Parts: sequence; C-alpha cells; structure tokens
Amino acid sequence: MSYHDPIRQSKYLRQTLSQDKKPVGFFISAGCPLAVSMPEGKWPLIPDVAGLTKYIKDEIDKEIAVVDGDPRSLADAYTQLINEVVKTGKINPNIEDILSFLRGMMQISKGAIDIRGFSEAELQNLEKIVCQKIAEKLNVELPDNKTPYHKLAKWVNNIDRDTPIEIFTTNYDLLLEEAFESLKVPYFDGFVGTRFPFFDLRAVEDNLIPNHWTRLWKIHGSINWYLKDNKDVYRSTSLEECDSYIIHPSHLKYDQSRKMPYLALIDRLNKFLRQNSAVLILSGYSFSDDHLNDTILNALRANPTAMVIALLFGDLTKTTQEEGDGGEMITKIIINYEKALELAENRSNLSIWTFDEAVIGGLRAKWKPTKLEYDAEENIGNAVKPIKDEDQKIVGYNFHLGDLAVLGDFLQELIGKEQFKIEQDGV
Repeated sequence: MSYHDPIRQSKYLRQTLSQDKKPVGFFISAGCPLAVSMPEGKWPLIPDVAGLTKYIKDEIDKEIAVVDGDPRSLADAYTQLINEVVKTGKINPNIEDILSFLRGMMQISKGAIDIRGFSEAELQNLEKIVCQKIAEKLNVELPDNKTPYHKLAKWVNNIDRDTPIEIFTTNYDLLLEEAFESLKVPYFDGFVGTRFPFFDLRAVEDNLIPNHWTRLWKIHGSINWYLKDNKDVYRSTSLEECDSYIIHPSHLKYDQSRKMPYLALIDRLNKFLRQNSAVLILSGYSFSDDHLNDTILNALRANPTAMVIALLFGDLTKTTQEEGDGGEMITKIIINYEKALELAENRSNLSIWTFDEAVIGGLRAKWKPTKLEYDAEENIGNAVKPIKDEDQKIVGYNFHLGDLAVLGDFLQELIGKEQFKIEQDGV
C-alpha cells in the first residue's frame, strides 16, 4: 500500500516558502475565518457560506412592511426569489447562488414590467438589502493579534523576497487588511488615491509596485468597494456609503464598470500561475466555483512547472451507517471533496491535502511518515498528529495543515527557523 509522508511534505513546503525568487501565492477562501478562535459563545467570527445564507434569510424575513407602491414585502419577495432559484435545479441554494441569480434577472429587467413576477425596482431593492446584510455581518474585527491572519502577515513581513507575495481571496471581509495594517505590512490591492481611491487597471496588469509590497487581490470584491453613479468603482474607509456595494459572487457578465475589477483580478490569478515554478497554496477553498476552477486548471495545463497545493479542512471521506431494507446495516463512504478529488487525480501539478489523505502527483494515499520515529522539530507547527486507539497504540496519522490555525502556526515556526538559518550561515 502506498502512503504520502507528511514530514517530507512539510519539508518540501518549508523549502518552497523559503525560496525568495520563487513566485509564491496564497489563496484565502470562505472557510478561513472559521479558524479564528473566539471567546465562548462568540464563534464563529464570520460564518461559512451556509451560515451566511441562513443569516441573510433570517434578517430579510424581518422586512415584513409593505412600502407604498410595492406589491409585497421584501421578506415575501426574497422567499419567492429563493423559490425561483430552486426551479433552476439548485436544491439548496446558498447566498452566492441567490445573488448570482438575482443579478442575472437584473440584467434582463431593464425596461421590462415583469420578470418572473418581479419588477425592476423590486429586484434592485432585493440586491441592495442582500448586499447590505452581507456587509453588516462581515463588518467585524479580529479578536486579538494572535490570529492565523496575523501569523500569515508576520511571515510575509519577515521574509525578504526578490519576488513579491501575492494573496488572492474570494472573501469580502476586511480581516486580511486589518492584520496587515496592524503589523504595518505594506500591501497593494489595485486601488490608488486618497479621497475616493479608484481601481488602477494598469498598475494591476503591469505589476510594477515595489517587491516588498504584498499584493492583495480580492477577486469577488469587498464590503468597502462601491459603485459610484453606476460607472466608477472606488474603495472607501467608511462602510456607510450610499452607493451600491461591489460584491461579485459569480462570474456573471456584469456591466463594464462592475466587471472591470473582477476580470482584471481573475486575469492576475491566471498570470501568476503561468510564471515559471509558481506555487499557489489554497486554504479554505472547496472547489465549488467552476469559473475559478477553470482559471486554475487552464493555467496549470499551460504551465507544467506551476504547482497548486489545496489545503482542505477535515477528512477526504467520512463513513456512515444506514439501515437497509432488510434491517441490515449498510456502510457508506461519502467523499467530502468530490470535485477537488476528481481534479487532483487528473492533474499532476494540483495536490490536495486533507487531514486523513492526500492526492499528490495524481496518486491518492493515506498519510504515514516513512520514518515513524521522527524528531519533534521535524513536525513543523505540530501539523502531523498521530491517531491512537484505546490502548494508546498509533493506528494512523493525520496532517492538519488544512486548518488555517495550524497553517498559521506552521508559518510562525518557519520565521524562527529562517532566522536561525540566517544567523547560522552568518548572512
């Protein structure tokens, strides 16, 4: 039976991250805020997509007033909107499915009286309240300076690189910005200016910003991006602007002003992966966005020297017991990351690392160190965790880098190791 050695992969990742000339990027997605430890009763800091979907529904259900001229309340309109999404084949649509469908209807509602039972004004009001509720829920601050976001920022700040770090994120929140600014780590997000910072396409495409500035690319927009006069995108320090939010949950072909940041940043992801020996580390991404998947896969096909490592939370599979028709118990194995598994098994330069298994070079296997008596210092960030039975006998191994909290510890430990190496080499 084949195994993947987590100690060896730790060393490979450490070596990759320490090379100052190699293009290195991180992709931070929806599951990452769940890794932030919170005081009792306060977790999660930001819910996952399913939790956010429920929150938005619960909040809009409170909007029961019927404004003069409207045929129904926003609560009733939103319920009908979800029903229309379900009719398209989405059995349990999440907030991204709902907002994408809503935006699609808005595109064809111009001048129309009725679109699936919605007026143009009603669709605009629904989009406004959905984005407003998203912004309210995501407008939070990190609890302290020991979070995984701060550890990532510290690692970025302590490595002197010839090639800048690029961080891509699909999250709308401001947690990365908060961590970077609290530690005075310079970054560039595509906007320039002071009063109404505007999106500078040329600066993004030419990538001529100083190397010590981290690139922060918010592919799906942000709760502090706005659309002014339906044509100009700007960033604000205030979250109380009267203009509409720029939040892109999908790859819909928006009007020119809305799609400009999205398409430019998708193109930036594509260009990053087409660099020689580029490495992109994904955290919190479940491969549920087909357009992002296509962007990543096409770049990997075009550039065999690039590598994507997807660090996934939890096990690749789970086992359930169900009672059969005859009363017998049937064991079923459910794959938690079916799309990721399919892509990784057919793409040698896409690896997925879950807690219990990994697909590396197209080979799926459990984790197990080649040298069982490995030194504690080889287990960077204490990411390798033995599984013991009732008799305290080791029966397997897990590798927990798919938890952003553990990845943060891993990066923090690398800082110390790199400092020691510099002192040892006398550089």
